[in-house]
Amino acid sequence: MSELRRDPITGRWNIINTDEPSGPKDFHLEPFTPSAAACPFCPGNERLTPAEIYALRPSVSAANGSDWSLRVIPNKFPALRIEGELGLRGLGLFDLSNGIGAHEVIIETPDHRRQMADLTLPELEQTLGVFRARSLDLRGDRRLKYTLIFKNFGRDAGASLEHSHSQLIALPIIPKRVMEELKGAARYAEFRGRCPYCDMLHQELEEDERLVAENKGFLAFCPFVSSFPFETWILPRAHHSDFAAITQEGLGDLARILKDVLLRLRHGLSDPPYNFILHTAPIEPQPREEYHWHIELTPKLTQVAGFEWGTGFYINPTPPELAAKVLREVAI
Repeated sequence: MSELRRDPITGRWNIINTDEPSGPKDFHLEPFTPSAAACPFCPGNERLTPAEIYALRPSVSAANGSDWSLRVIPNKFPALRIEGELGLRGLGLFDLSNGIGAHEVIIETPDHRRQMADLTLPELEQTLGVFRARSLDLRGDRRLKYTLIFKNFGRDAGASLEHSHSQLIALPIIPKRVMEELKGAARYAEFRGRCPYCDMLHQELEEDERLVAENKGFLAFCPFVSSFPFETWILPRAHHSDFAAITQEGLGDLARILKDVLLRLRHGLSDPPYNFILHTAPIEPQPREEYHWHIELTPKLTQVAGFEWGTGFYINPTPPELAAKVLREVAI
């Protein structure tokens, strides 16, 4: 019989197939076929993108030249724009505002053939450091309330270009999904006097069934209430609500465990498309002490269909206990 499992933070239920679980060979993935079109993210094609916001390059080189190691640009087709006024207003029972925010693209490497899993540890630490730097910089804009950093790898995960890149979208509101996590964490903390994510870390270490990798600063595991097969979370051992407060040492530890997990997903699941989402607290004067920032990595192995849209439940064919065992045993 399958199991219904409830997330203690958001209250959402998922259905986990524990009777006939699916392993890596049960998922069909289309082979990745590189595009023959000119890539706007490759060196020499800087004219094809908006002017850069930020870049890592030799100090003597000019902006928007081709000798960069990492580049941040505005999205050419932004979901939100930084220019203008917020213009909050009502229209009958509806609320409206102008599409104010920021939409940036972080091009992680000049090499078209390399993906995030291929970056060296210093390169990956550098990329994570730019995530932090851009998050901090955008806090100067008082219109912005939340900064989301994410990566879509592969066409099935929503990537329109194969050149390795992540995205940052800063919003003038706190998203509903984030509010659910914040409110759920606050309820848990009020009742138990502890952070639910810290309790989750302690339980994963104690049970040792769903661990994928660990190091001095971080733990990677397949969560007990996984929504998707081989979903993997990375949490800092030390409690903190704000990713942007991470230290340089923390960036190094995060780079090591992130590369470890990415390589396990690549070799264990035949390089699947995936979504990488960095969950952090909103931009606020006072920290959300009950919250705990983390990264969620979700391989795109199944489709969200009518049942999921109609109920908010997810059907996961691979128990997290099996997923973690498979990933732990991958040789990297």
